[in-house]
Amino acid sequence: MSRVGKKIIPIPSGVKLEIKDDILTVTGPKGKLSRAIHPRVRLDVGDAEIKVETVTPDRESKAIQGLTRTLVSNMVEGLTKGFEKTLEIAGVGFRMELKGNALVLSLGFSHPVEFKLPEGVSAQLIEKQAKVVLRSADKELLGLTASRLRGLKPPEPYKGKGIKYSTETIRRKVGKAGAK
Repeated sequence: MSRVGKKIIPIPSGVKLEIKDDILTVTGPKGKLSRAIHPRVRLDVGDAEIKVETVTPDRESKAIQGLTRTLVSNMVEGLTKGFEKTLEIAGVGFRMELKGNALVLSLGFSHPVEFKLPEGVSAQLIEKQAKVVLRSADKELLGLTASRLRGLKPPEPYKGKGIKYSTETIRRKVGKAGAK
């Protein structure tokens, strides 16, 4: 039984919800987001709150209820506060540079890598081109963008070189023991 799905989502002032043809559109101070709502759940929109209810009482519907409640809550929170992820770059000669809506990265390859940021994601470089803060109102798009950026050069366990999340810890391995 979903306990998350039963929680009521408070709607802050300045946020407007609209449901049309099973598509929820949320408009707030930071923009506008839309998402299709699964047919097994329905949204009960009040004046200052929204409830997610199941259509049928089976197990799958309750799981979808919890998922839908979290997705709608993330949409509301993203449009009021926004989300951010911080990535760090480590390695000799590794650096980032922001040019317009693209990050130009020197990652030890023979050429610089240009990473275009999708619409709705902004970046800010801090600490001498060693950290980048990605910001967006859409949590899903932000996580996907951060994951793709990290995937350009994932951190390796021997020297720790690469791109990693700021909250991530790299389990370091010991190299070869060498000849005795």
